[in-house]
Amino acid sequence: MSDTLVKPSYRNPRVRRWASHLWREAIVKSWHPIAPAFAKPNPSQWSDQRVTAAWLGHATVLINFFGINVLTDPVLFPRVGIRIPFLFTIGPKRLTAPALTVHELPRIDIVLLSHAHFDHFDWRTLSHLDRAAKVITAPRTRDLLNWTRLRDITELSWNESESIHTSAGTIKITAVPVKHWGARMQHDDHRGYNAYLIERNNCRILFGGDTAFTETFTELRAHGPIDLAIVSIAAYNPWIRSHANPEQAVQMANDAGARFIMPIHHQTFRLSFEPYREPIERFEAALPGQSERIALREIGETFVLPA
Repeated sequence: MSDTLVKPSYRNPRVRRWASHLWREAIVKSWHPIAPAFAKPNPSQWSDQRVTAAWLGHATVLINFFGINVLTDPVLFPRVGIRIPFLFTIGPKRLTAPALTVHELPRIDIVLLSHAHFDHFDWRTLSHLDRAAKVITAPRTRDLLNWTRLRDITELSWNESESIHTSAGTIKITAVPVKHWGARMQHDDHRGYNAYLIERNNCRILFGGDTAFTETFTELRAHGPIDLAIVSIAAYNPWIRSHANPEQAVQMANDAGARFIMPIHHQTFRLSFEPYREPIERFEAALPGQSERIALREIGETFVLPA
């Protein structure tokens, strides 16, 4: 399989210069105010008889899946990076505030963690979630949750599935192969990385996590249509070997047979060099005459899956 680990080599002088520039920029601009989210979701008004999803920022999506609340890659504080306990976090600051704070979340039944990178696996946010939440995470990442109170943890390898029983019913989650890398620090290459297929009541949602272009989503189509594909569209310049560009994200969603597409992983952190609005503009341009397939465009917007 071609979808192997594609961790950037920090021995490469060009990669070091890119990383150094982004780090300096994050420090210099740390005093800039954080812009408010475009909209504020109201989960208390969502119907448990429907599928409703709101983009809270970056790769964090809140989904009410017929009464089961799923939260993807929760990151809801002003910075991501190395946390100095009780003091501060060293790392990039948000450009845009989360659409909901961690205290405004509804009861979370399931947390999906795609991989261990700081901007997807945030200890501070995870530490605020209720201990009753069930966690689905990538292989060899369970140890990172020792710092939290979450204890109902299942690691899934590619193509493994787990059926989770909740008070609202049962939901099936399958780990899907992607082309990325999972190391949290520079040398812990053993950690895994996943996308996820979420299934309930004959409805299927693909949460793509982080990935470069891959043809593996095509295989999902053989098992039925995808109602909603949640795909990352930014951080491709210069990290194209581990992040898809907008056109590739659309192609992967199309390969999966997605009815609707939700673009995420943009407008939240400065992790690459493409201009702030370029990813969403290129994403829209890649779907000419198909704007009705775009689930949402801005942080805080809410999408209700048509019946």
